[in-house]
Amino acid sequence: MANKNILIIGGTSGIGLALTQKLATQGHNLIIASRQTSEAIQKLGLTHITWDVTQPIGNAFDTLPDELHGLVYCPGTINLKPFQRLSEEDFLYDYQVNALGAVRALQATMKPLRKSKGASVVLFSTVAAALGMNFHSSIAMSKSAIEGLTKSLAAEWALHKVRVNALAPSLTDTPLAEKILSSPEKREASDKRHPIGRVGTSEDLANAAAFLLSDDSSWITGQILGIDGGMGTLKP
Repeated sequence: MANKNILIIGGTSGIGLALTQKLATQGHNLIIASRQTSEAIQKLGLTHITWDVTQPIGNAFDTLPDELHGLVYCPGTINLKPFQRLSEEDFLYDYQVNALGAVRALQATMKPLRKSKGASVVLFSTVAAALGMNFHSSIAMSKSAIEGLTKSLAAEWALHKVRVNALAPSLTDTPLAEKILSSPEKREASDKRHPIGRVGTSEDLANAAAFLLSDDSSWITGQILGIDGGMGTLKP
């Protein structure tokens, strides 16, 4: 079904931008929310809403359509430090961006999502929520909250025909990962850690998110899907 009303939060870069570009070619009505717009969004002629996910929404979403068929929450953090070097502020910031921002967005869009009687919500976790990884304490905590939210909300909103799922990627080549992939040597080491032999691309995750937004996934809800090159389940 084309012409769906879909709100993409964090749709101006990385995975969010790749998803925006993919869905735009399918003829959907896209609304992008982020701290600031981008040239790519302007070229596509899309509606942009200015919102910092660490702040209250206020009236920012007042112009949304009466019905929303999809909501995607893309913002995330990569704050990799030894546990003893993580401050309370680090944990709080990661939780604000990764979890509480999603809560704010979901509470603000609950009515238009329910009204569509078949909406799909896509959230983002991380492979580190299930697989113990060095220096991931803060991000693993906040993204684990997303997994709990995904399952609880999927149960609660099933009555209203709203599906809620999350994608759990491993390292993906996005602006957030620039430091981790900043040299050929670091990229090669990161590639080798994945059973499939490479890190992910924005398009890998955008394709999975687009599927979950589509009618082809209408019987999938409450799931955490590992889009991670085998990192979370395989040991070659």
